[in-house]
Amino acid sequence: MRAPVTWLREMADLPESVTGRQMAERLISAGLEVEAVEQVGIGLRGDVVIGRVVSVEELTEFRKPIRWCQVDIGEKDPRGIICGARNFTAGDLVVVALPGTVLPGDFTITARKTYGHTSDGMICSERELGLSAEHEGILVLPDAAGAPGTVANSLLGIGEEILDIAVTPDRGYALSIRGLARELAVAFGQPFADPALADPQLPAPSQERTPAECGSEDLEACPLFTLRTIVDFDPSAPTPDWMRSRLQACGMRPISLAVDVTNYVMLELGQPLHAFDLNKISGPIRAARARDGQHFTTLDHVDRVLTAEDLVITDDRRPLGLAGVMGGLDSEIDEQTTAIALEAAYFDPRVIARAARRHRLSTEASRRFERGVDRMLAPFASARAAALLLEFGGGHYCGMTALEAPTPQISVAFDLDDPARVAGMPIERGQVMSILRSIGCELLDAEGVHLQVHPPTWRPDLRDPADLVEEVLRIIGYDAIPATLPVAPAGRGLTLQQRLRRRVGMALAGTGLIEVLTYPFMGEDEADALGLTEESALRPNTRLANPISESEPYLRSVLLAGLAGAARRNLARGNSDLAIFEMGSVFRGGGNGARVTLSTEGPPSADAWSALEATLPEQHQGVAGLLIGSASNAGWWGSARPYDWADAVACVQAVAAALGLDIHVQPGANAAFHPGRCAAIAITPAGGLSNTGSNTGSNTASNTASNTGAVMIGAAGELHPRTCERLGLPARSCGFEVDLDAMLAMSGEIRLAPQISTHPVAKEDLALVVPDQVAAADVAASLIRGAGPLLESVRLFDVYAGPQVPQGHRSLAFGLRLRAKDRTLSADEIVAARQGALAAVEQDHGARLR
Repeated sequence: MRAPVTWLREMADLPESVTGRQMAERLISAGLEVEAVEQVGIGLRGDVVIGRVVSVEELTEFRKPIRWCQVDIGEKDPRGIICGARNFTAGDLVVVALPGTVLPGDFTITARKTYGHTSDGMICSERELGLSAEHEGILVLPDAAGAPGTVANSLLGIGEEILDIAVTPDRGYALSIRGLARELAVAFGQPFADPALADPQLPAPSQERTPAECGSEDLEACPLFTLRTIVDFDPSAPTPDWMRSRLQACGMRPISLAVDVTNYVMLELGQPLHAFDLNKISGPIRAARARDGQHFTTLDHVDRVLTAEDLVITDDRRPLGLAGVMGGLDSEIDEQTTAIALEAAYFDPRVIARAARRHRLSTEASRRFERGVDRMLAPFASARAAALLLEFGGGHYCGMTALEAPTPQISVAFDLDDPARVAGMPIERGQVMSILRSIGCELLDAEGVHLQVHPPTWRPDLRDPADLVEEVLRIIGYDAIPATLPVAPAGRGLTLQQRLRRRVGMALAGTGLIEVLTYPFMGEDEADALGLTEESALRPNTRLANPISESEPYLRSVLLAGLAGAARRNLARGNSDLAIFEMGSVFRGGGNGARVTLSTEGPPSADAWSALEATLPEQHQGVAGLLIGSASNAGWWGSARPYDWADAVACVQAVAAALGLDIHVQPGANAAFHPGRCAAIAITPAGGLSNTGSNTGSNTASNTASNTGAVMIGAAGELHPRTCERLGLPARSCGFEVDLDAMLAMSGEIRLAPQISTHPVAKEDLALVVPDQVAAADVAASLIRGAGPLLESVRLFDVYAGPQVPQGHRSLAFGLRLRAKDRTLSADEIVAARQGALAAVEQDHGARLR
């Protein structure tokens, strides 16, 4: 909402010393969002004058149309000025910038020779003067604008300050000069003159013609409908200059007197109006619901298909307008209109908001109606508009017809001490009552602490005691409320789950990954790309009723889909090496699909709450990561190392270590991953599968052990080439996704510290030849079982396949660390552990020493 300061001053009796910026500061303190304080014609230095075009000579010898104009600016002789615009002729009044004047943009006017003539000035357009963005031709003034030579700065509003305000949805009254002026009057403690209460001084209705009839077929959607009739109107009557200037200052383009008056009154009072050409209408004008499939062409020349939910203004033949949104093309005011039906009504904000969104048609009228206009304003606004039409366009006033449904009085029980309790500061009861009266509230039983408050009709947002408390505090000023931090009770802080999740994030960040947040939505294309078939429990099936994007209508069931989207955006911007992760919710199962209606008379019962929860999908916490490109850059130290499947597994290992868990890796089968480079991940508590009594916190023996008794949590590895192609990712991209809930559930709050022996370690390396199909994890598990309790850890450090081993076999080299807690191991103990390990792998897998 753009509000000229001079217009605000007409309603709020503010001191002349108050500037536009001071007004903006007070409005901001009162909770409004003032985005800018602008100045009309800012950058214009010097005066511009009114000139009358005496003659126009067309210069045809140039490649583009050029005109040599003689312009009378009140001097002895006319001035010659070159101009290329075509929208004026001899006798028109124009705005002239004389040599020495500086126009916005630091453009200095000089007398210069061009096109064979000396141009002694410039005929200006609105854009060149900084009045608006209009540049289609120069600015032509009406004949009554003034005599040639008159300074035009004040006429054009140059120097006028304008407040540009972003109006929030709960403050619809601020979409009017009336509402903003009232706010300023309250903020500065000055009187306010309500223009809605001014007498419009309409003439007595003519007896020669009865006014047009009106009605409403849906009193809930349209409880108030008024219609004023004016005949013998002059359609060629111009809009007065002051009105045109104010409309332009507010960002609206003047069109014609009838349209300009309705727009002017809407800006002034906040009540949208619409003028119909009465000669194009048949029968009573009324509000009614449209028919399904009915076609209607709005003023923007768009053919719209209506539904039974749309409220329209109609006559006996067809719709005349989409109520509260936009009028119809068939009944618009044009240059032949002499009879006007002026409509002003109150519409249910929900009906207008739904219609505007359904037809994707946001207008000045719909923005006001959906925020809530003054319920009682319509007849006053239409009287004001009718008076202006009669004053400047002539004609005869035929009267008004109206229909109104009873409206209950809103009453709010209020405690005068509530504002002080909420703000935590002393506020006098008298001050509270004074503020409530200043914003238009009526106070009943005002002798005690408890009273009944009737909010004003222009404040439909005031419905509860908390609303009134907010009003009192914002008028006092939010900056006056002391800032007091609440004291946290002793012994409270982050929960165990919060601490563990934070530990997971720090562990992944420590490995070089960057956390991202993506939208929790996905589409069927992502599900197909990840190999989630219709039978898969991981395929998304919770569809949103109103998705942000039709390509992602489901709540996500996996995190990798969102990470792929984030990766694509980074890759498109040249970031080719990525290591990102996300912790978040995934949704599986679509609920029972039942519709549950909750009572508004109290909290839901246990059964109602259970029924509501049954409609929701299962929600789990997961963590996933995506690794793309190089893990290390190339340099003098060597070539770059690309990410591979082992890096993805290492990320899961880092998470498990942070939570005090062991992971168990085995070949996996997941449609999203490469069939030969996919690891299925299982977890146990640290040391859960090790037969050693100790654990250093990084027991690789447990990390590679069999997953007997373990909980499967997900997969890690290299993505399938088909998955990479369909998700738009580079080949050989790697990733992981695991169930964070399962990991957190297994991670205990208290963990035993590792027992560190002070005795020396004995190291044994074994190179074992095994068939290719034997998994290294299974060999490690057999070594653990055979070596006994003296084995501290086992680590696979080499894999060899080549001419030195039989075909179909490979060599796995393991490093064994042996140690006792209470003594130094003897040679016999070391040999016994080594032989036990060899015997176990030979028995289990037919392994032999290389």
